[in-house]
Amino acid sequence: MAIQLISIALVIFTGVYILLVGYMRSGWGALPVFSRGEKKAGTKVSVLIAARNEEANIGRTLSDILAQDFPRELLEIIVVDDHSTDRTSAIVQSFSKQGVKLLTLRESEPLNSYKKKAISMAIAEAIGELIITTDADCRMGKNWLTTVVTCIEQHHYFLLSAPVVYSQQRSFFEELQTLEFLYLIGLGAAGIGNRYPSTCNGANLAYRRDVFYEMGGFNGIDHLASGDDELFLHKVAAKYPDKIGFCKSRDAIVYTDAKRNLRGFMNQRRRWASKSTHYKNRGIVALGISIWFFNVLLLLSGVAALTCCQELWPVFAAAISLKFLIEFIFLYPLCRFAQRKDLLAYLPVLTIVHVVYMVYIGVAGNMGKYQWKGRRVN
Repeated sequence: MAIQLISIALVIFTGVYILLVGYMRSGWGALPVFSRGEKKAGTKVSVLIAARNEEANIGRTLSDILAQDFPRELLEIIVVDDHSTDRTSAIVQSFSKQGVKLLTLRESEPLNSYKKKAISMAIAEAIGELIITTDADCRMGKNWLTTVVTCIEQHHYFLLSAPVVYSQQRSFFEELQTLEFLYLIGLGAAGIGNRYPSTCNGANLAYRRDVFYEMGGFNGIDHLASGDDELFLHKVAAKYPDKIGFCKSRDAIVYTDAKRNLRGFMNQRRRWASKSTHYKNRGIVALGISIWFFNVLLLLSGVAALTCCQELWPVFAAAISLKFLIEFIFLYPLCRFAQRKDLLAYLPVLTIVHVVYMVYIGVAGNMGKYQWKGRRVN
């Protein structure tokens, strides 16, 4: 009886998963490719970076931002040093003659989200009409700022998400991460394409400063370790769902690095998953639960087929094959956009590994503490 129930449920949720990912594929296709043409940006911009112990990266990130093909009189760069114990502050100060401003976060009482505090501090000091956040370990091409800003100007967006891609992979593990991360970025973009914003990434996010204050900033979510990006996105989407966009342009891509080891990867994903229980949009919660339960069923049926119930092999094999197929259909245009079609060779492995990872992270991300940036986080 239990085997029959698992089989029936797996068939049903396989169908649900195919429909959901197919729907997301249509959302990616609905996004127009953005081309700024010859238009010049005309909005004052404040680029904000919250940095903690980033002496190995912050210099190259600031150099990339300062090298932008963007009017210098319209550009403000603010870095907030979040209690770094290395040379991060000294490196940022070395850019002061080029207009980079350094703020120092000094919190005597422990916080669960130092990053939101740092961003709020920077926005309070910022003079730009448009806030753009990125991370201290990111790289970007010279047309990044102009592309993001003109996209907002042309479409009158209040919030704009833009692509983030991993680069410079050094191992098989990092190649797998890069493909999996493209899947996540694609889901966020596709949700916006379907006019149902769900996720974004703070490494490449822009929003109007006045809208930030209209939404009450991070009030209501400031106690959470993560969510300075997508939980704020949800606040804006609740009031202005038609004023959110995704910049589908290669010039808008921000590049960052994958995690070098499994522990760092898991801690990052646990941090991201920790905010999911605080989503107020029930549709997004239902979407997440459906995907998680589908993977639970796949894991249970796969283990059972291997150990005791060979009659589950046909339904398991069909479900995992369909999962691979729909994910290939979804990921192919994303890999083409990122000019990384070579990553699709890893999809058969990722399709299987992803099942175990999704089940684990869905549980671990919503319970217990984890390590992030040298801190123990709830």
